[in-house]
Amino acid sequence: MILLLDEKNLTTQGLRFTVVGMNDEQCPLFSPEVQQLIAQHRVFSGGRRHRELVADLLPAGAVWIDIIVPLSTVYQEYRALDEPVLVFASGDPLFFGFTTTLMREFPGQVAQTFPSFSSLQMLAHSLRLPYHDMRVVSLTGRPWLELDRALIERAAKVGVLTDKKNTPALIAQRMIDYGYTGYQMHIGVRLGGSREEVYSLPLHEVVGLEFGHPNCLIIEDPQPTAYDAPIGLQELDFFPLNGRVNMITKMPVRLVSLSLLELERRRSFWDVGFCTGSVSIEAKLRYPHLLVNSFEVRPEGKELMEVNSRRFHAPGIDYHIGDFLSQDLESLPRPEAAFIGGHGGKLIEFVERLTALMGADGVLVFNSVSEETLALFREAVKRVGWHISYETLLAVDAHNPITILQAKGK
Repeated sequence: MILLLDEKNLTTQGLRFTVVGMNDEQCPLFSPEVQQLIAQHRVFSGGRRHRELVADLLPAGAVWIDIIVPLSTVYQEYRALDEPVLVFASGDPLFFGFTTTLMREFPGQVAQTFPSFSSLQMLAHSLRLPYHDMRVVSLTGRPWLELDRALIERAAKVGVLTDKKNTPALIAQRMIDYGYTGYQMHIGVRLGGSREEVYSLPLHEVVGLEFGHPNCLIIEDPQPTAYDAPIGLQELDFFPLNGRVNMITKMPVRLVSLSLLELERRRSFWDVGFCTGSVSIEAKLRYPHLLVNSFEVRPEGKELMEVNSRRFHAPGIDYHIGDFLSQDLESLPRPEAAFIGGHGGKLIEFVERLTALMGADGVLVFNSVSEETLALFREAVKRVGWHISYETLLAVDAHNPITILQAKGK
C-alpha cells in the first residue's frame, strides 16, 4: 500500500524524523512510499557516503546535514529546525543504528523507519551461512567488552560491526594475541551493490591487510567447544613477579575472595595491587561481562599482566601502572566491587578512596596476613561508616593463615 502524503502538511508538522535504511548500492532503489517522502522533504541527513549515493534522488533546493562526530553539533542543527528531516542510515536503522540514538535524544520525534537488510544479514547470505545462532557485537565507536565476552564464552559464530579504527586486521591481531586462533574470519566490504567484496580467511592472513570501508565481519569456529568457566587457576601456571611464586594469591584464597566480591551481579570490578594479575584474570574468565580495571604501583606489573592475561586467554582487562592514590580515576567506570591485594602501607587511604567511589552499595574484600593489617582494615572500615559483613580464617599448606574479610556499606 502506498501512503499518500500532503506536502503542505508535511512541512508544517515541526521537527520530526523519518529514517530510511539503505545499503551500498550505487543506484539505490527505494519503494514508491520512500520515493514520495524524498520528493516532499526539504531537509535530509546522513553520512557523507549516503549523500554520494542518493544525491541524484534529492529534490532541487535540498538541504543536507552531515552526520559526523561530535554528534552534539548535529543535534544542534536538528534542533534549529521547525520541519521534518529525512535521515538515511545504513542497513536496518534499529539494528545498532542511528534510530536508537535519535529516539534517545529526541523522544517521541521519530515518526517512521524503513529498514533495509543489515550488513551482517547480507554477508551471511553471500556466504550462504545460517545466522539464527549468531551472536552480534558492535565495535562501531564502542569498547571491546562484548567481543571479548563472546570469545571468552567460546561463541561459535559472532557477527561484528566495525569502524575505521576497529578494522578486521586489528580484530584478528587481538584474537591471535589472546590465543583465539581457531576462528575463520569472513569479511564483507561495501555490501549490497556492484562493488561488493567478500573474503573468507584464517586470522593470520587477515593481519596486515587493508579492506575497503564500510565493512563488517563474521568470525566462525569450525570446531566449537562448550564454554566451561574455570574454577581455580593454578599458581604455578602464572608468570610470577621476579620468580617469587609466593607473591601470587593462592588459589583457595583467591576463590573465597572472588565469591565474596559477588561479581555475578556486579558490572564493574577493581583489583588494586594486582601484582601478577591472578585475581583480575580469574574474575574476567569466570565473569566475562565484567568491566575489570586493575592497578599496580610496580612497573613490572605491565609485563606481568600482559603475559598472564594472554597466557590464560583473558582479554579486556584494563590495567593502570602507578600510585593508586595519585591517579585520576574519574574517567573510569565506577567500581561496584573492589579487591585490595596490595596497599603499600596506605591501607586506610585506599579504603577511604575506594568506598567513596563505590558508594554504600559496593563491596570490598581484603586479605590480611598480619594482626597489624587486620586492625588497620577494621579501623578503616569503621572510619568510613561501613561494616565487616563476613570474615574467615584460611590456611593453605605451610603458609601463614590469612584472614579474608568482606566489607559493605549497607
